[in-house]
Amino acid sequence: MKLLVGLGNPGARYRDTRHTIGFVVVDEVARRHGLAFASAPVDALIARARALGEGALVAKPLTFMNNSGPAVAELLRYYRVATGDLLVIVDEVQLPLGRQRARARGSAGGHNGLKSIVEALGTQEFPRLRVGVGRGDPRRDLADHVLARWDADERGDVEATVARAADAAELFVTEGIDRVMNAFNPESGIRDPESDS
Repeated sequence: MKLLVGLGNPGARYRDTRHTIGFVVVDEVARRHGLAFASAPVDALIARARALGEGALVAKPLTFMNNSGPAVAELLRYYRVATGDLLVIVDEVQLPLGRQRARARGSAGGHNGLKSIVEALGTQEFPRLRVGVGRGDPRRDLADHVLARWDADERGDVEATVARAADAAELFVTEGIDRVMNAFNPESGIRDPESDS
Protein backbone atom coordinates (compact mmCIF):
# COMPACT_ATOMS: atom_id res chain seq x y z
CA MET A 1 0.00 0.00 0.00
CA LYS A 2 1.34 3.41 -1.01
CA LEU A 3 0.41 6.76 0.53
CA LEU A 4 0.34 9.93 -1.59
CA VAL A 5 0.23 13.09 0.54
CA GLY A 6 -0.23 16.49 -1.06
CA LEU A 7 0.72 19.44 1.13
CA GLY A 8 -1.05 22.78 1.20
CA ASN A 9 -3.00 25.15 3.40
CA PRO A 10 -6.68 24.33 3.97
CA GLY A 11 -9.49 26.80 3.42
CA ALA A 12 -10.89 28.98 0.66
CA ARG A 13 -8.38 31.75 1.35
CA TYR A 14 -5.54 29.55 0.04
CA ARG A 15 -7.32 27.83 -2.84
CA ASP A 16 -5.53 28.23 -6.18
CA THR A 17 -2.34 29.56 -4.58
CA ARG A 18 1.13 28.31 -5.48
CA HIS A 19 1.57 26.91 -1.96
CA THR A 20 -1.33 24.48 -2.41
CA ILE A 21 -0.16 22.78 -5.59
CA GLY A 22 0.37 19.56 -3.59
CA PHE A 23 -3.37 19.53 -2.85
CA VAL A 24 -4.16 20.14 -6.52
CA VAL A 25 -1.97 17.24 -7.63
CA VAL A 26 -3.65 14.72 -5.30
CA ASP A 27 -7.05 16.16 -6.31
CA GLU A 28 -6.11 15.34 -9.91
CA VAL A 29 -5.13 11.78 -8.96
CA ALA A 30 -8.47 11.42 -7.16
CA ARG A 31 -10.37 12.85 -10.15
CA ARG A 32 -8.72 10.41 -12.56
CA HIS A 33 -9.78 7.45 -10.44
CA GLY A 34 -13.25 8.67 -9.45
CA LEU A 35 -12.28 9.00 -5.78
CA ALA A 36 -14.03 11.10 -3.14
CA PHE A 37 -12.17 12.46 -0.14
CA ALA A 38 -13.61 11.79 3.30
CA SER A 39 -12.57 12.53 6.85
CA ALA A 40 -9.78 10.33 8.15
CA PRO A 41 -9.28 9.12 11.74
CA VAL A 42 -6.44 11.68 11.84
CA ASP A 43 -6.30 15.39 10.92
CA ALA A 44 -6.58 14.82 7.16
CA LEU A 45 -8.90 14.06 4.27
CA ILE A 46 -8.28 10.72 2.61
CA ALA A 47 -9.42 8.68 -0.38
CA ARG A 48 -8.66 5.06 -1.28
CA ALA A 49 -7.48 4.13 -4.78
CA ARG A 50 -7.95 0.38 -4.75
CA ALA A 51 -7.49 -0.03 -8.51
CA LEU A 52 -4.16 1.83 -8.66
CA GLY A 53 -1.30 -0.67 -8.47
CA GLU A 54 -1.66 -2.74 -5.31
CA GLY A 55 -3.73 0.02 -3.75
CA ALA A 56 -3.02 3.51 -2.57
CA LEU A 57 -4.23 6.12 -0.13
CA VAL A 58 -4.44 9.73 -1.28
CA ALA A 59 -4.40 12.32 1.50
CA LYS A 60 -4.52 16.04 2.26
CA PRO A 61 -3.58 17.08 5.81
CA LEU A 62 -6.03 19.57 7.33
CA THR A 63 -3.25 21.27 9.24
CA PHE A 64 -1.43 24.25 7.82
CA MET A 65 1.62 23.54 5.69
CA ASN A 66 4.17 24.33 8.40
CA ASN A 67 2.54 21.82 10.76
CA SER A 68 2.00 18.94 8.32
CA GLY A 69 4.31 16.54 10.12
CA PRO A 70 2.07 15.26 12.92
CA ALA A 71 -0.79 14.53 10.50
CA VAL A 72 1.53 12.66 8.11
CA ALA A 73 3.06 10.67 10.97
CA GLU A 74 -0.40 9.71 12.21
CA LEU A 75 -1.46 8.63 8.71
CA LEU A 76 1.57 6.34 8.48
CA ARG A 77 0.90 4.87 11.91
CA TYR A 78 -2.85 4.44 11.53
CA TYR A 79 -2.71 2.85 8.07
CA ARG A 80 0.56 0.99 8.76
CA VAL A 81 2.41 2.44 5.79
CA ALA A 82 6.21 2.28 5.71
CA THR A 83 8.06 5.57 5.19
CA GLY A 84 9.48 4.24 1.91
CA ASP A 85 5.90 3.85 0.63
CA LEU A 86 5.07 7.51 1.34
CA LEU A 87 5.29 10.17 -1.40
CA VAL A 88 5.01 13.77 -0.20
CA ILE A 89 4.08 16.27 -2.94
CA VAL A 90 5.04 19.91 -2.32
CA ASP A 91 5.56 23.24 -4.06
CA GLU A 92 9.13 24.28 -4.89
CA VAL A 93 10.16 27.88 -5.65
CA GLN A 94 13.67 26.84 -6.77
CA LEU A 95 12.18 25.00 -9.75
CA PRO A 96 10.46 26.85 -12.58
CA LEU A 97 6.80 26.22 -13.26
CA GLY A 98 6.52 23.07 -15.35
CA ARG A 99 9.49 21.31 -13.75
CA GLN A 100 9.57 18.80 -10.92
CA ARG A 101 12.13 16.80 -9.01
CA ALA A 102 11.64 13.49 -7.22
CA ARG A 103 13.98 12.26 -4.51
CA ALA A 104 13.99 9.07 -2.46
CA ARG A 105 15.26 10.95 0.61
CA GLY A 106 16.95 14.20 1.57
CA SER A 107 16.84 17.33 3.63
CA ALA A 108 13.89 19.69 3.88
CA GLY A 109 15.82 22.03 1.58
CA GLY A 110 14.23 25.09 3.17
CA HIS A 111 10.65 23.84 2.78
CA ASN A 112 8.77 24.20 6.08
CA GLY A 113 6.23 21.49 5.25
CA LEU A 114 9.00 18.96 4.64
CA LYS A 115 10.82 20.21 7.73
CA SER A 116 7.74 19.48 9.85
CA ILE A 117 7.48 15.96 8.40
CA VAL A 118 11.18 15.25 8.97
CA GLU A 119 10.79 16.35 12.60
CA ALA A 120 7.63 14.30 13.16
CA LEU A 121 9.00 11.13 11.54
CA GLY A 122 12.51 11.51 12.92
CA THR A 123 13.98 10.70 9.51
CA GLN A 124 14.67 12.18 6.08
CA GLU A 125 14.23 8.74 4.52
CA PHE A 126 10.97 9.24 2.66
CA PRO A 127 10.27 9.97 -1.02
CA ARG A 128 9.13 13.42 -2.07
CA LEU A 129 8.08 15.13 -5.29
CA ARG A 130 8.85 18.84 -5.53
CA VAL A 131 6.63 20.60 -8.06
CA GLY A 132 8.04 23.81 -9.49
CA VAL A 133 6.08 27.02 -8.91
CA GLY A 134 8.91 29.42 -9.74
CA ARG A 135 10.45 32.15 -7.63
CA GLY A 136 8.69 35.09 -9.25
CA ASP A 137 10.01 38.62 -8.92
CA PRO A 138 13.04 38.43 -6.59
CA ARG A 139 12.07 41.82 -5.16
CA ARG A 140 8.80 40.35 -3.93
CA ASP A 141 8.56 38.72 -0.52
CA LEU A 142 8.75 34.94 -0.97
CA ALA A 143 5.81 34.28 1.37
CA ASP A 144 3.68 36.70 -0.63
CA HIS A 145 4.68 34.91 -3.83
CA VAL A 146 3.75 31.39 -2.71
CA LEU A 147 0.53 32.53 -1.05
CA ALA A 148 -0.59 34.43 -4.16
CA ARG A 149 -2.98 33.02 -6.72
CA TRP A 150 -1.74 32.04 -10.16
CA ASP A 151 -1.58 34.74 -12.80
CA ALA A 152 -4.00 34.37 -15.70
CA ASP A 153 -1.18 33.76 -18.18
CA GLU A 154 0.14 30.87 -16.05
CA ARG A 155 -3.07 28.80 -16.07
CA GLY A 156 -2.20 26.59 -19.03
CA ASP A 157 1.25 25.84 -17.63
CA VAL A 158 -0.25 25.08 -14.21
CA GLU A 159 -2.67 22.54 -15.69
CA ALA A 160 0.13 20.83 -17.59
CA THR A 161 2.36 20.84 -14.49
CA VAL A 162 -0.37 19.30 -12.32
CA ALA A 163 -1.10 16.61 -14.93
CA ARG A 164 2.59 15.69 -15.15
CA ALA A 165 2.97 15.59 -11.37
CA ALA A 166 -0.13 13.37 -11.11
CA ASP A 167 1.45 11.06 -13.71
CA ALA A 168 4.57 10.89 -11.51
CA ALA A 169 2.49 10.15 -8.41
CA GLU A 170 0.69 7.31 -10.18
CA LEU A 171 4.00 5.92 -11.39
CA PHE A 172 5.29 5.98 -7.80
CA VAL A 173 2.37 3.78 -6.76
CA THR A 174 2.89 1.25 -9.52
CA GLU A 175 6.68 1.23 -9.99
CA GLY A 176 8.36 3.11 -7.11
CA ILE A 177 10.47 6.20 -6.61
CA ASP A 178 13.49 5.12 -8.68
CA ARG A 179 11.31 4.83 -11.78
CA VAL A 180 9.80 8.26 -11.06
CA MET A 181 13.24 9.85 -10.73
CA ASN A 182 14.38 8.32 -14.02
CA ALA A 183 11.24 9.36 -15.89
CA PHE A 184 10.45 12.77 -14.46
CA ASN A 185 13.51 14.52 -13.04
CA PRO A 186 14.74 17.42 -15.18
CA GLU A 187 18.02 17.39 -17.01
CA SER A 188 21.03 18.95 -15.30
CA GLY A 189 21.50 22.69 -15.09
CA ILE A 190 18.79 23.46 -12.52
CA ARG A 191 19.88 23.76 -8.91
CA ASP A 192 18.66 20.87 -6.78
CA PRO A 193 16.75 22.28 -3.75
CA GLU A 194 18.18 19.44 -1.64
CA SER A 195 21.75 19.65 -2.90
CA ASP A 196 22.92 20.41 0.63
CA SER A 197 21.64 17.06 1.92
